[in-house]
Amino acid sequence: MTEQATQRTVIRAPADRCFAVITDFERYAEWVPDIKSVQVERRDDEGRPVEVTFRAAAFGRSTTYTLSYDYSGAPGSLSWVQSRGDLTSRLDGHYIFEPTEGGDTEAVYHLDVELRVPIPGFVKRRAEGRIIHTALDDLKARAEQDHSHLRT
Repeated sequence: MTEQATQRTVIRAPADRCFAVITDFERYAEWVPDIKSVQVERRDDEGRPVEVTFRAAAFGRSTTYTLSYDYSGAPGSLSWVQSRGDLTSRLDGHYIFEPTEGGDTEAVYHLDVELRVPIPGFVKRRAEGRIIHTALDDLKARAEQDHSHLRT
């Protein structure tokens, strides 16, 4: 069964800054606590990572998965589908970055997850909370921290 989660927040940084942070995969381990390693497997003609393998802590163990990224909506959105995974059979999602009138960004994060093995509901809910927290709260902190010197 596929679990879905959608969350939104306002980030005090422009949309292109948010997009730059989220696509700098090689630096994820600096600000995403559960990411242990990131390997860019393939890049497109513009040098953007289109296939990325992650090793992360999940459900009390280590997991490895590969995501394929679609930049067709850049920099307003980024979507991905899982191409390989050991604990998940599906880990698909997207970010949408919409500029606000004040120069901030409304960020929307959506994720569809399907596990290969049954996991107790409370463990899944805890993991979902951590994923959402990282996806938006940690992104917000990173984008605002690196951008704070540019605001007036």
